[in-house]
Amino acid sequence: MSHFLRRQGWVSGLFALLIVLFIATRIIQPGYGSGDFGSLARAVLPYAFAVAAQTVVVIAGGIDLSVAAMMALTSVTAASMMAGASEEYALFVVPFVLTMGLVLGALNGLLIVVTRVPDIVVTLAMLFVLQGAALLVLDAPGGGAAEWLKALISGTVPIPGLPDAIDAWLPKALLVLIVCLCVIWIPLRRSRLGLSIYAIGSSELAAFRSGVPVKRTRIIAYALSGLFAAFGGLALTMSTGIGAPIPGPYLLASVAAVVLGGVALGGGKGGLLGPIVAVFVLRLVRTDLTLLAIDPNVTAIIEGAIMVAVVMFGAFITMRGRQ
Repeated sequence: MSHFLRRQGWVSGLFALLIVLFIATRIIQPGYGSGDFGSLARAVLPYAFAVAAQTVVVIAGGIDLSVAAMMALTSVTAASMMAGASEEYALFVVPFVLTMGLVLGALNGLLIVVTRVPDIVVTLAMLFVLQGAALLVLDAPGGGAAEWLKALISGTVPIPGLPDAIDAWLPKALLVLIVCLCVIWIPLRRSRLGLSIYAIGSSELAAFRSGVPVKRTRIIAYALSGLFAAFGGLALTMSTGIGAPIPGPYLLASVAAVVLGGVALGGGKGGLLGPIVAVFVLRLVRTDLTLLAIDPNVTAIIEGAIMVAVVMFGAFITMRGRQ
């Protein structure tokens, strides 16, 4: 445990902050229970996948401004394909949309590598392209979702042998998030590809001299980002039952959670656990502000100020580290 605390001190601090926020939430709203936690988990789901998409790219030393637009495009694509279709047809839609996100992410990486234009410029341009494409697919919120997909993140997971009171605190949305991220991240983190992603984020020149295929690794990092963004788009459709062509506030939230989660904006340092915990922290802060009956406009200002402050702090730490 002491070894974990030394290596994951930042993440441990985030867990402590999350517990404090839960206690504060129970004080503000004594009736806050398992049902409210399930709602929080469903609300966090698309944000968490957006953060996962951003984390992979930031660790590789880049940034992806098209994450939210890619989520919107994959969401409306899935919703339009499933509208009026059979339940079995969704078994084809899900892998198609995930493959679509993977290809679009790889296209981002390919454009960056081939043109040598800074990633912030390429992904900003792709943001507008994907926004327009999403509006071409659906010009207004609509479409549909298979019932079994919506049921996948609704309710709780019954565990034999455990009391119902404990089962109620294990929402399906949280389990889906853990399974999807672990299936991809844990093998990646322990693979040669994962080490290559960290290497090009730490020093691209040193990685190149060590025999790391820098260009290929960067393309794969953006492809993985697109895959996670597609998961986020599906999560949006699963949560609401429709597709929304207008990107939500996932871009700034993903960058803020990445920084708050201990990932260096310069790349090469951090993991996925910290940013995911940071997402819960940020969403719980919003929940507490809502429970305090603060004006929604003021809530948006406070939430935006927190995100900007976190991003500025991360940039300051990165600059100090380079110096």
